[in-house]
Amino acid sequence: MPHPELKAILERYRIDDGDGFRLADHDPDDKGGVDFGKGAGEALLAVAVERLSELQQLLYADASWSVLAVFQAMDGGGKDGTIKRVMSGVNPQGVAVHSFKQPGPVELGHDFLWRIHQALPLRGQIGIFNRSHYEEVLVTRLHPEVIDKQHIPEELRAGERFWKHRYQDIRAFERYLARQGVVVLKFFLNISKEEQRQRLLARLDDPGKNWKFSEADLKERALWDGYQEAYEGAIRETARPKAPWFVVPGNHKWFAHLVVVQAMIDALEALDLKPPSPASRKVLDASRHALKGEK
Repeated sequence: MPHPELKAILERYRIDDGDGFRLADHDPDDKGGVDFGKGAGEALLAVAVERLSELQQLLYADASWSVLAVFQAMDGGGKDGTIKRVMSGVNPQGVAVHSFKQPGPVELGHDFLWRIHQALPLRGQIGIFNRSHYEEVLVTRLHPEVIDKQHIPEELRAGERFWKHRYQDIRAFERYLARQGVVVLKFFLNISKEEQRQRLLARLDDPGKNWKFSEADLKERALWDGYQEAYEGAIRETARPKAPWFVVPGNHKWFAHLVVVQAMIDALEALDLKPPSPASRKVLDASRHALKGEK
């Protein structure tokens, strides 16, 4: 089983009531005071991934609940690596990953949650959103020209009320999902500005990672403070018990992976899933007898 310390420290990163939330109170370099380092952390992660795999099989067999794990981060925040590592032991049949890019013409012709609803996991699945509906209160805050493309009536775009309504819509959407048996978990991989600089430099220095770098990364980096405010507002306005945020310290990738996998394990264990009831003993015995009698 995963290390008991992980369960104990998880609550320090869980935000299920956004009142008074301040992103500045969360240190990207934090390691929860654990008394082990990267090597031991990787070993614990391997055990935790196995446990997640067991729980995912129960989720798939039960086919009543589903899990939606939302990942958000600044560029270089480690979303791809975290998803890859945490889900490395899970049966691909039970997982659906969606990476949301800029919406196209068909998507822009619908409400902002339309494409999100299309991508929700089936019952029994774990759905992974690499970026999500939260881009609509993050990127759009810093790039209002994106809203222009959505053809929203001008009278509905008046001032701060527009953003208040978007937060309300997101809260209502996630509340609806929870009432339909979707366990909503939202992860903000919180890295420092210096850590981002180092990771972007690493992409430039490694020819094998050059493809990950875009000129737009530097343009977005220049908006760092604005994005921090946008994330703080989004978390404050949408953190709820049935749709919590986890502000995951992201400077140490191994530790971020541990926090994410433990949060998913806790959520699945709370469902108290059991294997489906087997056929009657009489049917099982008859089937065994029939199979053994085949020639």
